[in-house]
Amino acid sequence: MTKQIPVRNPRTGETDYEITAMDAARIAAEADRLRVGQRAWAAWPVQRRIAVLREFRDAVARRRDDLIRVLVTDTGRLQVSVLEVDAVLAGIDRASRFAEETFAPADLSPTGDPTVRTTGDLVAYPVVAAISPWNFPFQLALIDVIPALLAGSAVMLKPSEMTPRFIPTLRECVAEAAGLADVFTVVEGDGTTGAAMIDAADAVCFTGSVPTGRAVARAAAERFIPAFLELGGKDPAVVTASADLDSAASALLWGSTINSGHACMSIERVYVDHRVADAFVETLVAKAERVRLAHPEPADGQIGPIITGAQVTTIREHLDDAVAKGATIRTGGSIEVLDGGCYLRPTVVTGVDHSMRLMREETFGPIIPVMTFDGEDEAVALANDTEFGLSAAVFAGTAEEAMAIGHRIDAGGVSVNDVCLTGMVPEAEKNSFKMSGLGASRMGPPSVRRFLRRRALLVRETAGPRPWYYDAATSETEE
Repeated sequence: MTKQIPVRNPRTGETDYEITAMDAARIAAEADRLRVGQRAWAAWPVQRRIAVLREFRDAVARRRDDLIRVLVTDTGRLQVSVLEVDAVLAGIDRASRFAEETFAPADLSPTGDPTVRTTGDLVAYPVVAAISPWNFPFQLALIDVIPALLAGSAVMLKPSEMTPRFIPTLRECVAEAAGLADVFTVVEGDGTTGAAMIDAADAVCFTGSVPTGRAVARAAAERFIPAFLELGGKDPAVVTASADLDSAASALLWGSTINSGHACMSIERVYVDHRVADAFVETLVAKAERVRLAHPEPADGQIGPIITGAQVTTIREHLDDAVAKGATIRTGGSIEVLDGGCYLRPTVVTGVDHSMRLMREETFGPIIPVMTFDGEDEAVALANDTEFGLSAAVFAGTAEEAMAIGHRIDAGGVSVNDVCLTGMVPEAEKNSFKMSGLGASRMGPPSVRRFLRRRALLVRETAGPRPWYYDAATSETEE
């Protein structure tokens, strides 16, 4: 029996779309089909795979407006939908460059033994399962797919069941790139579908929450396949007394509210030197009150609706808990229901501490809690007081001062005098710290290399002297 999954429209609150989940038997059959196609795909020169991905890129570019339209329907926001599609187009070009570098020919290399030289080749994992989240539906759906395909793997992608409306258009793009459908398929489904994909794949990429990431890691470990996990964040920002407060407030407002705060790299904790905290908060509140909701039309403002009903509940609970424990909401704070959609204006909260859920758990909303510190050591201790370690930001009067603090923060990427640079500058290799993820970097050249295993070929030169152990073995046999 097929399973139909309803999809909610975040701007209206209505269920107006549905998808059909693929069952385990069909997942297994699809993986078998991809495995057959992958053998020829991996044998191609990398330049031929790049050419196919450029055909796919051209197909996406031709449907740019259509993709933006369905992404707006799924998320209720316009500016970020445009950013997503354009980021995918740029990402294909960037990953293609990484792939060319990865597969550059290598000569035989000398070793410590003068009669032995080494070379090797790169062997792609045959089938990669990619399971992507709802917050950046299109960009995060393809962020692992593109480098995996360029590495020579076949890919089975399952986008989130919360934001799946782009799937038909994506399938059209795949069909227009010669041979791509033989090694890339897009399936619909929920967590059960994702579990079946892990059972059928040779490697898995997952982007999402820590609890689900744990389940993915366990399932992958049972099958002894690699799992590349990009999980949650509770990203801190440190603002020193020497920082440009106006610039810091603008950056942190954007970094905390972009995509309505639905971003793993959102700034969710701000620590400000107590000597400048009042001035900073006043500046931040003034700027926050000028930000508009994207209502009644997505183009009317910057803050779109809260995409999922579950996130509405989490945001309410975190704010209620903070206020009950003594926090003060300086602006925003009330979820507004407009035409069936739930919106939250940028919300600045002061008087917070680490006993509050707002400062410890991932909120995923447009909320900026501000806490003061006294001295650099306390700022670093507060920033590191978390189970997460995805990214962070530091603002100071000089880059050197900010970097000195950044080197002490337990996070995979630290933006200096800005925010979210790890997402805006994908060339920088980074790893997730703590509970924020596992596996090689999805940024920089490792984005391609992680899908490849290195096979070493060690060549004994026949003209050289025989190794000593040959004679040892012979003498033992003769005795």
